Amino acid sequence: MKIVKMKNVSKEPAEMTGGLMTGTQVYRQAVFKPGESKNFNFGIVSFSAGSRNKFHKHSTDQILVVTEGVGKVATRDSAGNIKEQAIRKGDVVLIPAGEDHWHGAPGGTAMAHITVTGNGSQTTQTER
Repeated sequence: MKIVKMKNVSKEPAEMTGGLMTGTQVYRQAVFKPGESKNFNFGIVSFSAGSRNKFHKHSTDQILVVTEGVGKVATRDSAGNIKEQAIRKGDVVLIPAGEDHWHGAPGGTAMAHITVTGNGSQTTQTER
């Protein structure tokens, strides 16, 4: 068993230029280090107002649990049609493996969420 005190988990800035993120500032907290779980990756991502990630896909399902604020999640189908939906504190989102999507706080309010993916999940950026 392992218990993590969140006050001891540092917030690391996510790469904003040339990477997966866009906007002003995004922070990540790696709650469990790679290899600590045989089954999943678990972390917290905090988006400042106006920030989000770019369209991307994961090789495993992803679960988002919104813990603060208001944001959006968007999906893009194979025909290029985009559907955006508002998400807020308390919402839980399931993004199936291979679904092209983005999430974050592109509006005027910050948002944070817990993210869970399968261990070894690969992320493919589909928006440059």
